[in-house]
Amino acid sequence: MIISGSVQEVRELIGNWKKRGFSVGLVPTMGYLHPGHMSLIERARKENDMVVVSIFVNPIQFGPNEDLDKYPRDMAHDREVCEKAGAELIFAPQPSEMYPSDNFAFVDIKELGDGLCGAKRPGHFRGVCTVVSKLFNIVLPNRAYFGEKDAQQLAIIRRMVRDLNFGTEIVSCPIVREPDGLAMSSRNLYLSPEERKAALSISRSLGEAKELMRKGEKDAVKIRDIITAGISAEPLAKIDYAEIVDSSDLRPVQRIEKPVLAAVAVYIGKTRLIDNFTFEGAAK
Repeated sequence: MIISGSVQEVRELIGNWKKRGFSVGLVPTMGYLHPGHMSLIERARKENDMVVVSIFVNPIQFGPNEDLDKYPRDMAHDREVCEKAGAELIFAPQPSEMYPSDNFAFVDIKELGDGLCGAKRPGHFRGVCTVVSKLFNIVLPNRAYFGEKDAQQLAIIRRMVRDLNFGTEIVSCPIVREPDGLAMSSRNLYLSPEERKAALSISRSLGEAKELMRKGEKDAVKIRDIITAGISAEPLAKIDYAEIVDSSDLRPVQRIEKPVLAAVAVYIGKTRLIDNFTFEGAAK
């Protein structure tokens, strides 16, 4: 497996692959890889001739008071995960390689990025769209793999690819959870044992809401209130947002008449965690 931090070197390597007719799958990450990331790499391995994993903690998607400096990093561990999952290349650039001077060009998907996490993290999705656009232009992947835990990000990337005519297929992969239900996240590392236990209020409340939807509940406000009440009952939890939105345009809904996304962001202590589920409709 090759590790490179050079845009030019990666372009030349992938150009040679393309000349040989190889398909390329890209898994964009910020590193500190866990089994959720591994599931993306393994999916890419099954569907492509060559797999590239990018590891880059993107500074322009972090706000001034967010955790850029302390975001967990462990390249030795990440290399082991990538090798085990079957990747051919890790692209791990430094910020100066991705942004060699003042960056004047950005990519933004305004309306889809204005609500949910975007409302609480101004500029976040502009940073995400910009770096993903750069990765797509560098790697030229046939397919790119994203986890459904970052549901708003996934919807925004899909729209960006459609609107800007990228030739990359976006493949979504299910949320990977711990045995007790907590969605896997690099930020779970920040949780103390007590906070780790408290974080289960998130998946538990979402599970209760999904079960009500399955039983036919159509009142989105009632569903949201149930999620809010369940999480708020945990003293260490502070809700950032809890919303029921249309799956396609991410706008809040009052009634559940078509596919919806139930999404939450919750502070457990000082750690902000997100989780969600998509509901397509009650079983017939």
